[in-house]
This record gives sequence, C-alpha cells and structure tokens, in this order.
Amino acid sequence: MSAVPGHNSVRHDFVGFTYVLKSGVEGSVHADQILDYNKAPSFLRDMLVYKLTIDVQNRVATTGLSKREIIRRLGTSASQFYRLMDQTNYAKSVDQLLRLLNVLDCDIEFIVHAKTA
Repeated sequence: MSAVPGHNSVRHDFVGFTYVLKSGVEGSVHADQILDYNKAPSFLRDMLVYKLTIDVQNRVATTGLSKREIIRRLGTSASQFYRLMDQTNYAKSVDQLLRLLNVLDCDIEFIVHAKTA
C-alpha cells in the first residue's frame, strides 16, 4: 500500500513501491514494471493473453458474423465464448484465443528475434 500524494488516504489497489530521492523527487514503481523489465515468463504470457483478447474483442465487434455463429464455428458454449472475450480472465489458453482468431478469419504471426545487448 502506498499513500496517494496530496491525500490523507491509502490506496489499496497499488502493488509496488513509492520512493523519494534526496532531491525530493518522488516516484512509484508498479510490480508489473519489474516483471516486464525482468521478462518474467508468467507475466509475458499474461500480457500475450491480454493483447490477444483485446484483438479478439475488436475483431468480434467488426466481423459480419453473429456471436451465435462464432460460437457454433468454434464448437463451444456461449459461457466459454464469453470467458474467452473477458480480458480479465487469465485462465484461458493462448491456443483457445488462436482458435477463436482463426474462426474470425485472422492471420496470426509471431516474430521471434534475438535479444539486443
């Protein structure tokens, strides 16, 4: 928990830390920034799932297919479809999202390259 600058309250939604330099400059570091910087595999997987889910949401919104037809082509239930559409649900697999993007007639490319120094 960290104090919100200028307020007498404590934020319960912040996971990370706040620091104050000798110069008086204050800053905060969110836990996700640390995980991203260190390329934590579970964090990278969750970010991939999140980004693919947003892509799915955008494609579903612009497709000419009804949700019922998408569900039929995917061969799943309506409740499972809506779980796949939920960007806060990280229990789904990348495979499920790729199948859904395929139903939505999308080409998917992953680019793998060597790290830069």
